[in-house]
Amino acid sequence: MKFKVSFKERLYFGIMSTISLLLYCILATVLFKNPSILTTYLVAFIYIGMFILFMKLMSIILVGYIKGNAIKVSKDQFPETFDILYSQSKKLGLDEVPDMYILQGNGALNAFATRLSNTNFVVLFSDIFEIAHEEGEDAVSFIIGHELGHIKRKHIHWTRSVMTLPARFIPFLNSAYSRAREYTCDNIGYNLSPKGAISGLLILAAGKKLYKKINVSNFIDKSQEKPSISRWLAEVCSTHPHLFKRVAVINKLNSDNPEIEDINFIDNKHSVKSPEIQQ
Repeated sequence: MKFKVSFKERLYFGIMSTISLLLYCILATVLFKNPSILTTYLVAFIYIGMFILFMKLMSIILVGYIKGNAIKVSKDQFPETFDILYSQSKKLGLDEVPDMYILQGNGALNAFATRLSNTNFVVLFSDIFEIAHEEGEDAVSFIIGHELGHIKRKHIHWTRSVMTLPARFIPFLNSAYSRAREYTCDNIGYNLSPKGAISGLLILAAGKKLYKKINVSNFIDKSQEKPSISRWLAEVCSTHPHLFKRVAVINKLNSDNPEIEDINFIDNKHSVKSPEIQQ
């Protein structure tokens, strides 16, 4: 399956990998030329190792919590959703179908992908999952595809973390890289489920009921406004782009693919089909 990787994702990953490699080389050179300071660095490495072990422990606890409290999607448990997971995994050419769980999120509308012990996990919060049964599965299919995109692009793989770790401490750089990855995964989700893309994003903005009443044209118009300092600062500090920007990008994809049936899109600030998402 073809999908577009964000140019900025490649750019920021290249920058971070280069910076990290240089820092690794500098560290190795300093240690080689000044073995007397090895003890000082050894203490630093011990603290770093303890931090890594702590994060690993937190991951183990998280996965244990998920396995103990969430419902695993399978051929026998929510088979329709499992079919989506299986089909999309094969389309993306994943080596294995990730384990997928439905978790009570206390009203939160979210989903995430994680990895532990060479096993990938996709977790959908229950309120998101309910939409599949109440409103149809297109939006949920897009959300699943988005999370599978993180797995396909190895965003949660330990090798990526090692390659970019030192550069993550540069202010704003890691956040910019993360936002670029979200655009890539939106594109992957779109290619897997174009009909559910805008709805899937609007659900995150307004919830599982009100998203159908959003005036998409008005929402997208925000992307044309001159950003305020507060809005700009909020985004550069965030790991995710503003939702109206993500919707505007998907809307552009919709307008470029008019052959796909039953897709709403806004052209020149006017709805080609309807200003609201209709089911």
